Amino acid sequence: MLILIRLSGEVSTKAPRARARLSQWMEANIAEALREAGIEFQIKREWSRFFVETSSPHAMEVLQRVFGVQSLSVVETAPVKTLDDVVQAGKGFCTESVKGKRFAVRAQIARGGQFIPFRSTDIERELGRVLAPCSARVDLTNPEVTVQVEVRDYQAYFFTKRLPGPAGLPIGNEGKVAALASGGFDSAVASWMMLKRGIPVDYIFCNLAGETHKIEVLRVLKVLADQWSYGSRPQLHVLDFVPIVRELQAKTRPRYWQVILKRLMYRASEAIAQRAGYQGLVTGEALSQVSSQTLINLTTISQSVTMPIFRPLIGFNKEEIMDNAREIGTYDFSATIKEHCALAPKNPATRAPVQKVLDEEARLDLTSLDWAIDNPETHDLRQVGIEEIATAPDIEVESIPEEAVVLDLRSPSAYEIWHYPGAKHLDFLQALDEYKHFDKGKQYVLYCEIGIKSGQVAERMREAGFKAYNFKGGMKRLLEYARQRELVAPELLQPANLFD
Repeated sequence: MLILIRLSGEVSTKAPRARARLSQWMEANIAEALREAGIEFQIKREWSRFFVETSSPHAMEVLQRVFGVQSLSVVETAPVKTLDDVVQAGKGFCTESVKGKRFAVRAQIARGGQFIPFRSTDIERELGRVLAPCSARVDLTNPEVTVQVEVRDYQAYFFTKRLPGPAGLPIGNEGKVAALASGGFDSAVASWMMLKRGIPVDYIFCNLAGETHKIEVLRVLKVLADQWSYGSRPQLHVLDFVPIVRELQAKTRPRYWQVILKRLMYRASEAIAQRAGYQGLVTGEALSQVSSQTLINLTTISQSVTMPIFRPLIGFNKEEIMDNAREIGTYDFSATIKEHCALAPKNPATRAPVQKVLDEEARLDLTSLDWAIDNPETHDLRQVGIEEIATAPDIEVESIPEEAVVLDLRSPSAYEIWHYPGAKHLDFLQALDEYKHFDKGKQYVLYCEIGIKSGQVAERMREAGFKAYNFKGGMKRLLEYARQRELVAPELLQPANLFD
């Protein structure tokens, strides 16, 4: 199939030199995204479009996560020189799409200095005329199907659907920043918003609660690294803050714990960032969302560092942040992470003056902070394997027995595009609850995008006495497995059926 990719407005409206540079970044990132997913492809770049040729039904889902992509469509194409060429090709490609439905035709011609002996309105009128007899009727106001035609370089491209991309700017065109990661909704969404601006993001995690906490955060950051960070190789720096928490609890007043802890996190993160050459810190703070994020407390916290602090969520409310987390795919993992309750006092300070906080900090022995800064645990997030995120070695399988119950934990839209034959769809959080009522006499194989969610549910099912397995390698491996067994229907590769 052939996929047409449109550039985001922020790329296409740039001056020629900047636009050419951004387009080069986009081409490289598109290629990386498809290679990482194991998809064979050919890519062609034009001034305002990219074209990707592939046989993979998974390619559209991957390309929807490349920043700089405004929208994309699966297209049919034909060489044209005359208006009749366009009309006859459109009749062949689009008759089935409009059958029995109200429709409209929209056309666009990119002349590029070439003489095209007809106008876009001619295409709309004539193609609409030949398609009308098999349709319900022409409806230019509220059509059920819009047949869209683009003519460029004596080629006509026909499509009926546009899928949105994330827009923004391609990653790699700006300097790098470090995001303070907690694994919660806020820090993940804030990081994603910086990625959307074309800025590579590395992560600093101040670990408050040991190995389990680190594993939970890794699950969240793997989504950002594997599915959204095409154009960079994100690193995670883990700092051991457990001794620092103990020191804080032992020597300072509880009402100032949250503010002091944030200041110490900022200081440690700045030290790591300066050594690595980052241009700033990113946090998920939203004004007055919690006690440590009042205007006065943010001012007090910010004064602990000199490096620029970027807060892309400062004006968001919690519902908006959670909606964004659902869209980018981090919601399910962030929802399982709980606040470190030992540092949540009943009456936290909401207006902590700098001097009082400094007086409290003066009581601390910060040797453990210096040690944490000098001894970070660093991970290449792309290289962190699923087996390193607490999945038992024998829980993964590379085949699916005929008698197994197969569970698909991806999004409903991804499930609709393609799923393993007979697979049942379950939301991740739904699966974490519903498995308790499953039949323990059956065998279960679970899969998701990259195998992290399915691995977590399979592990919990194992602990509860179920015969549960995670399909190794997520969708990339599953599609290979299905193709080898001819379980991916050939018609799924045709545009008319891929998204219906």
